[in-house]
Amino acid sequence: MTTISTLPDNEAAGSLRRERSNVLRLAICQALAGANATVVFATGAVVGDMLAPSKALATLPVSIFVVGMALCTLPAGAIAQRRGRRMVFMLGTGCGVLAGLLACLAMLAASFWLFCFATFCAGVYAAVVLSFRFAAADCAAPARRPRALSLVMAGGVFAGIIGAQLVTHTMNLWPPYLFAATYIGQAAVAALSALILLGVKLPMPTAAEQAGGGRPLGVIVRQPRFILAVICGVVSYLLMNFLMTAAPLAMKLCGLSQESANLGLQWHVIAMYGPSFWTGHLITRFGAAKVVAVGLFLTGAASMVGLFGIDIAHFWATLILLGLGWNFGFVGASAMVLECHRPEEKARVQSFNDFAVFGTMAIGSFLSGGLLSAFGWDMVLWLSFAPLLIATVALAAGRRAAA
Repeated sequence: MTTISTLPDNEAAGSLRRERSNVLRLAICQALAGANATVVFATGAVVGDMLAPSKALATLPVSIFVVGMALCTLPAGAIAQRRGRRMVFMLGTGCGVLAGLLACLAMLAASFWLFCFATFCAGVYAAVVLSFRFAAADCAAPARRPRALSLVMAGGVFAGIIGAQLVTHTMNLWPPYLFAATYIGQAAVAALSALILLGVKLPMPTAAEQAGGGRPLGVIVRQPRFILAVICGVVSYLLMNFLMTAAPLAMKLCGLSQESANLGLQWHVIAMYGPSFWTGHLITRFGAAKVVAVGLFLTGAASMVGLFGIDIAHFWATLILLGLGWNFGFVGASAMVLECHRPEEKARVQSFNDFAVFGTMAIGSFLSGGLLSAFGWDMVLWLSFAPLLIATVALAAGRRAAA
């Protein structure tokens, strides 16, 4: 009798251990893969400024990085639905390794378009990495899903340090090819991430998931809660990318050093992911909508600080506030998405959400370079208030409808 009665407890303990192991591994890989994205953001506009046939195309490599994220989300969701997330993880990290190697080759050949293709591959990798948060939620008990999601995002704290320091310590190692050694390091970090992901144990898709069971996607995406989640996720990520893409080049144009830009991005990425240790608790206690509202306020504060000056302190404060705003806004919006689908619908709904977020973000990323070149940093900051107003109005309307 004793043995029989303890079986459920043993199974529960084993399930909890697997959950914790998966979350830890996914958090570590979030840090490593996030470092790859940090490298792209720290160097993409600068390399574009050096190699592009027109200065207006300086941020095109970063924009193509975002395009890679957008175009990958739906195919990645389809593969995850049929073959499981682990297959997607391996394909994604393979693209990460390829991105670093191609970027190095592009620097050696001084080829702008090859560098753009390399950042496209890096974007494919980044889209797969952002699915880590949903993978962690999938393997957690319902009550622990916001916490699991936010803890994986917290791994990105170390991405800012790893990525920024990788750029700082390797960018001049292969003269005269600026950043060539950096991209080799980027490929090595992606390969290490693949090895760690091999230990993640996730359930294979059920027959209902493989068959695409559940409600039609059109029905799901018309839910007011889902529409609100997409709007908040889009605006949070769009503005973060819009301003972060332009910031390193703006600092260079203002006479500030590449090292200062690297450090600014380091603290920006730390601010992006650092609150994730507590965001899950805050969502559980106060609700996702209130957390998103705080994120939108912080993003607006980032733009306001940037308008007060163009020295290092103003750029760094803008980037830090921007990172904090992104965390509350994007993690809160992601938690809203979890409320909008059934288990058999998750792959389709989550990939559609990410497609909407990254597709819109690509537009902002591309526009930031041209706007910066034509009108300056202040105009980039002023334009950020328009999407903020849209998201704020939508959030207020959603809260009134729920009241």
